[in-house]
Amino acid sequence: MSHPLPSFSCFDVHLDNHIAHMVMSRPEALNSMNQAFWLELPQCVQAIETQTNARVIVISSTGKHFSAGMDLAVFSNPKAVPMTGDPGRMAENLRRVVLQLQATLSSLEQVRLPVLTAVHGGCIGGALDMICAADMRYCTSDAYFTIKETELGMTADVGTLQRLPHLLPQGVVRELAYTGRNLSAQEALSLGFVNAVFDDQAAMLEGVMAIAQQIAKHSPLAVTGCKEMLNYSRDHSVEDSLKYMATWQAGMFRPHDMMKTFQAKAQKQTAEYDDLFPVSPLFGE
Repeated sequence: MSHPLPSFSCFDVHLDNHIAHMVMSRPEALNSMNQAFWLELPQCVQAIETQTNARVIVISSTGKHFSAGMDLAVFSNPKAVPMTGDPGRMAENLRRVVLQLQATLSSLEQVRLPVLTAVHGGCIGGALDMICAADMRYCTSDAYFTIKETELGMTADVGTLQRLPHLLPQGVVRELAYTGRNLSAQEALSLGFVNAVFDDQAAMLEGVMAIAQQIAKHSPLAVTGCKEMLNYSRDHSVEDSLKYMATWQAGMFRPHDMMKTFQAKAQKQTAEYDDLFPVSPLFGE
């Protein structure tokens, strides 16, 4: 059952056919990641997971660029990052702020739904950190990706340097990090960072929505199991991952959805699967 979602200042959300489409909605500011963005991204993802029957999330953007990355006003806010006082306490505070920022982007990894990102124009700095936390990436031919932080005099700190080496060859990642150069759409495709490149944004959204629809037609229990296993396997040994898979299957596998699949195929119809139980706060509060 879907419920009206709250409104957000950085995102417009559209729901259709089990697909939640999050559109970054600040084109006049190049969709920079301001203070509201860092609060709203996990709130929006959580609202989709708890209040809708969505089975896939698609994130796209508006205006000239997908996102210009971190709004530097986030770090100039003395309430978030005090600039005076005991150095040890200032350092502890900054560490905690960075962990909180990391957690915002990790929400895309932790949500049980697949997250597809559709990138046009520049995907810069923090925006690259964000799409690295998604399940799949698609882009237009004019898109480019930049680890901008190095050029600004700091080390990228919210996920790119941790996730990108799992998505690109080590040498390429290090070159991008050390130089801050742009990674073009064509190079990103050749290296497997993006799944496909489209001529323009309209074609990209049509193509990505078609892929999202394919995913949404499958058993949501099977799909969320895939995401759980793939994320676990990235961070654990093959042996540990195989054991986790066996335990997951022992607990989660039931023939219910498979029987629906076989019956639908026999009748030359499309199977209709039950939604997962909604994610809700502890005790439903």
